Amino acid sequence: MSVALTQLVKTLDQWLEPGLIKDYCPNGLQVEGRAQVRRIVTGVTASQALLDAAVLAKADAVLVHHGYFWRGEDPCVRGMKRRRLQTLLEHDISLIAYHLPLDIHPQLGNNAQLARRLGLTIEGGLELNSRQPVGLWGRLEQPLSAEQLAERIEAELGRRPQWIEGNAKRIETLGWCTGAAQGYIEHAIARGLDAFISGEISEPTVYAAREGGVHYFGAGHHATERYGIQAVGQQLADEFDIEHCYIELDNPV
Repeated sequence: MSVALTQLVKTLDQWLEPGLIKDYCPNGLQVEGRAQVRRIVTGVTASQALLDAAVLAKADAVLVHHGYFWRGEDPCVRGMKRRRLQTLLEHDISLIAYHLPLDIHPQLGNNAQLARRLGLTIEGGLELNSRQPVGLWGRLEQPLSAEQLAERIEAELGRRPQWIEGNAKRIETLGWCTGAAQGYIEHAIARGLDAFISGEISEPTVYAAREGGVHYFGAGHHATERYGIQAVGQQLADEFDIEHCYIELDNPV
């Protein structure tokens, strides 16, 4: 079975509603390939390694969280950018990307999928007084020590998180936001939560955690953003009876 590329992108836009959020990049179809899609490859980032794997997999389209044409980047097509685009165009493969819309989707999104994997009950959006919160906050089914939560993250995501101790309390309430959202720890502090999970850590994050009394867990940008794209890819496969393959590539960040 196959689906028209236009129908596939229309469906994704209906699910993820990119027009409702301001983003740092174009969401949706970024590079147009063949008109029919029989096999779709998903991955976190449209790196050269992912594109090469998609070519070997005979993909008609690649669907990612991190695509191209970011705000403020050099627009010249040369070097790494030229090679990536050349691979897509030579093999007639479409590139489709959704950034913030994939983070915030209430069922398929990265934050919702991370909650499912870690056994977190979602209470609401993390940011106070925000009409369109990106992060989430919620509860563990039973309180855990910081060490126990670190062990759970490691077991589920396959990597040991970087833990900054914020207080001695057991953890019951926590906020989370996948990717490079370490600055959102301020929202966790404002809510009086016990802990905050994100993908990356910066130098000021250490002091925010210690002085704000919130445990911080840096669980990996790539590691925290693997699951939304897989959920979307599988839903497309179920919707249109097409083939879907998620390709995992090592990224230590």
